[in-house]
Amino acid sequence: MIDNVSLRSTIFKHLDGLVTAPVAYLLYKKGIMACILDKKKITLSELSSQFKANEGYLNVGLRVLASQGFLDYQINASTDEIAISVNEKSEIAFSLFPLYKDVVELLQFSMDFHPRLFEEAPFERLKSIFEKYKDNYGISFSTDSLTNTLQHQILKHIEGFLVGPTLVRLGMSGMFHKYFMEISFRPEEFHKSPEHFKIILDFLAYLGWFTQKNGNYQFTEAGLFFAKRASAYGVTVSYLPTFSKMDELIFGNPSVLRIVGDGEDEIHVDREMNVWGSGGAHDTYFKVIDEIIIKLFNLPIEEQPKGILDMGCGNGAFLEHIFNVIDRQTLRGTMLNTHPLFLVGADYNEAALKVTRANLIKADIWAKVIWGDIGRPDLLAEDLRENYNIDLKDLLNVRTFLDHNRIWEMPKQITKGRISNSTGAFAHRGMRISNNLVEDNLLEHFNKWSPYVRKFGLLIIELHTVVPYLTASNLGKTAATAYDASHGFSDQFIVEIDVLHKIAAEAGLHPDPNYFKKFPDSEIATVSINLLKGD
Repeated sequence: MIDNVSLRSTIFKHLDGLVTAPVAYLLYKKGIMACILDKKKITLSELSSQFKANEGYLNVGLRVLASQGFLDYQINASTDEIAISVNEKSEIAFSLFPLYKDVVELLQFSMDFHPRLFEEAPFERLKSIFEKYKDNYGISFSTDSLTNTLQHQILKHIEGFLVGPTLVRLGMSGMFHKYFMEISFRPEEFHKSPEHFKIILDFLAYLGWFTQKNGNYQFTEAGLFFAKRASAYGVTVSYLPTFSKMDELIFGNPSVLRIVGDGEDEIHVDREMNVWGSGGAHDTYFKVIDEIIIKLFNLPIEEQPKGILDMGCGNGAFLEHIFNVIDRQTLRGTMLNTHPLFLVGADYNEAALKVTRANLIKADIWAKVIWGDIGRPDLLAEDLRENYNIDLKDLLNVRTFLDHNRIWEMPKQITKGRISNSTGAFAHRGMRISNNLVEDNLLEHFNKWSPYVRKFGLLIIELHTVVPYLTASNLGKTAATAYDASHGFSDQFIVEIDVLHKIAAEAGLHPDPNYFKKFPDSEIATVSINLLKGD
């Protein structure tokens, strides 16, 4: 019988490794770790000045290391000054950072190849790293418990780099189809380069994920556990293009991943992979959304919204899903002839709008699909009113993991005396953004939406950061480090749940306690569901 708790913990530690290794090795190589050890305590601004770093991204990187317990990170709420200091783990951990060298260099090298194909050149490097890993990189495990723990932590990070991208490639290519999970197979039956594929299978067999007999491979129970959860790696792995440019982001041109030619796709993230990974992760949250939608559309008809606006509709799947829930499981669904449901899908991306239109037409669902900017609800309201005779205030506004991804704007109103409660690390194109300004920016964001959502509410699924020392105390129980890194280095603004609620309240919006949920239901929650409504 497999230990599901232990295996799930391994996934979280793998994700930690995917984002920690590039940061830790770079800062070690640049001498920043040695400087911190020498000074014992130093401010972020001093480090940035001494090493000519982009302070915003250096801040994100140091906070990542703090979330792994390798150093201490503290914000002075009054002065907004950040102090970095050593702890009992620092010297031991820093001495192990050179072990990340191989996987970091492999990451940078592999960026010249297709992210979802097994090509020959990266494989030659991967094979040698597999062998080093099997030998524990020559480590003689210490009898000192703290040193031993850190040695295993670093090796698990390296393991994450070796299996994470591979699991995602295999998952997206169909390797984890039920057919392959239930029978034994030979490498040549699945892959056109069986000699390369066999290298991976042998390593996974070494980890206990496959059995191998006479050239045939079959999943073990542990292997099935990871295969069924391959999408859990997808979002973090999709940001590897960002992590491959860590040197440039922190010490060079901070906009290197934002220079995109006309007609080119975004280059900081593999969007197809990101969507694939997030789809698997969101099922749990959507079940809770279903329960909320059913309750709202079972209310007396005069208390129900006239329809739904999905801001950031993507491919229209969420809007289609909500319509089907209402149609099949609610009072409103029995009254659509007399009380039609106005559905609106809005997105900033024109390509997404085309896909949404096509998908909703195919599903035989009537909806308005229009361009919209999350930062300009006034334009959206005007468009709906003038062109479609729909009042935005009469709709339930929904969105998923979108508010933290708003485009940065300097707040027009700076709140005098504001002292932020957030411990997040925020940046825009390498410049550090103070947490006070992030709160003011979020307040202006909610103030823009408040007039339109006070009546029927703003239903959001949102991502959050966690205080570094809490993350460090719960390694193997949270993906907070991975979220902080992927979002911090791509100029997104995830704040703690209590900060979200505080700022929403300043805008006159409050979470309905009947519908509030957080995941996990503890102090290390990284996802929340809120129905924000007016006073």
